[in-house]
Amino acid sequence: MGICLSAQIKAESPSNTGASPKYMSSEANDTQSMGSKGSSVSIRTNPRTEGEILQSPNLKSFSFAEVKSATRNFRPDSVLGEGGFGCVFKGWIDEQSLTASKPGTGMVIAVKRLNQDGWQGHQEWLAEVDYLGKFSHPNLVKLIGYCLEDEQRLLVYEFMPRGSLENHLFRRGSYFEPLSWTLRLKVALGAAKGLAFLHNAETQVIYRDFKTSNILIDSDYNPKLSDFGYGVVLLEILSGRRVVDKNRPPGEQKLVDWAKPLLANKRKIFRVIDNRLQDQYSMEEACKVATLALRCLTTEIKLRPNMTEVVAHLEHIQTLHETGGGRNIDKMERRTRRRSDSVVVSQKPNAGFARQSAVGGIAAAYPRPSASPLFV
Repeated sequence: MGICLSAQIKAESPSNTGASPKYMSSEANDTQSMGSKGSSVSIRTNPRTEGEILQSPNLKSFSFAEVKSATRNFRPDSVLGEGGFGCVFKGWIDEQSLTASKPGTGMVIAVKRLNQDGWQGHQEWLAEVDYLGKFSHPNLVKLIGYCLEDEQRLLVYEFMPRGSLENHLFRRGSYFEPLSWTLRLKVALGAAKGLAFLHNAETQVIYRDFKTSNILIDSDYNPKLSDFGYGVVLLEILSGRRVVDKNRPPGEQKLVDWAKPLLANKRKIFRVIDNRLQDQYSMEEACKVATLALRCLTTEIKLRPNMTEVVAHLEHIQTLHETGGGRNIDKMERRTRRRSDSVVVSQKPNAGFARQSAVGGIAAAYPRPSASPLFV
């Protein structure tokens, strides 16, 4: 998962209204994005018709009038995000009846409204209904229901109050508290559990990419995967840097190329770890995370850990931290970190990076615009 939790997740739905059946498998590209080996065996699934998908007992079929009322007629001030697939609006429904309620009462929801015409848009929409209507897991975002009325296609999800992991990692500003080491471990482990569940499901989900904007955070900082369609999410969590950042110095613009040799050197690991974390972790924790990240990055598929192994490693690191590992920092460790920090501080950010920080400082709490088909 690690370095390996990647950039644009895509699940290919076996649902098909009359075409040939789909094949579901964990392929090399899929598992590299997550850092796991996956299965070499493809699983053939029977296609479900659109009618069968939409009859899921786990989902409510909303009328367009109900969704319109819940979002106050899709008011502009209720927009949570916008992208190529559509807009996401904030709304409210009654927890028991799931009917529209007054703003500020009942359960908060996130409503995605498809704004693309054409068959492909509908198929992607249907894939969301298919998979999220079948799967339920603490680390998968919950789909409450959908609306299919005339040309209107909408999806109704649980609202995730803390927005995306992307914003927590990359926003900058004196009034933004950086995500702590403890919470980063929690988020990494939760996301890995979500992926492990999908990889082990009867119908395996094919991941094309996995990115921080597709990991949403609830009020207790529990992560939930929000997209099925490379990136390096564990490395992004570790470093607080984007996969590609043109505002960095030339040798640091590509995160993997810059970080990989540093992660392999025990004395240089701290140059990769977000310097805002300071003394929140121990040398042992840092080395274990770095080792896991490197294993996930390897081009040799057989050497990559599968998702079950990734979960086990992250659980061990989290336990180590909770039992005091993160507080036992010796003097040599502190000196090493100070040297590492001094190197970072001595590198003056260019104007572009400063502008990016200013923009990041006013970013909305919910996912920023992206091409994600689930949350935009």
